[in-house]
Amino acid sequence: QVYLVESGGGLVQAGGSLRLSCAASGRTLSSYTMGWFRQAPGKERELVGAISWSGYSTTYADSVKGRFTISRDNRKNTVYLQMNSLKPEDTAVYYCAAGSRLRVGVNAVEYNYWGQGSQVTVSS
Repeated sequence: QVYLVESGGGLVQAGGSLRLSCAASGRTLSSYTMGWFRQAPGKERELVGAISWSGYSTTYADSVKGRFTISRDNRKNTVYLQMNSLKPEDTAVYYCAAGSRLRVGVNAVEYNYWGQGSQVTVSS
């Protein structure tokens, strides 16, 4: 069992930046691929990006490529989502999730453990 807690969300103006953190406890994060997902009101949960257990492989949704960066520090048991050039359409609850280290999954069903979510609101 791994427990995930997100932090760093908030209100920011369009064009601004935020960094989300996801701290894990219970098991070491190096056992997992880590993903960031988001869900806006009335919409389905969607992948933002994911990072392999080693940190050497990442994947991103087209909508955030070039603006968002996922990184991880396995020694600190923490994963990060750096969000730059934020847009109002990035407004959502952001979740981190842990899944099998065998692949970098892009679907929510491939992730077994989830954080409680962190609200990000981007004003225009």
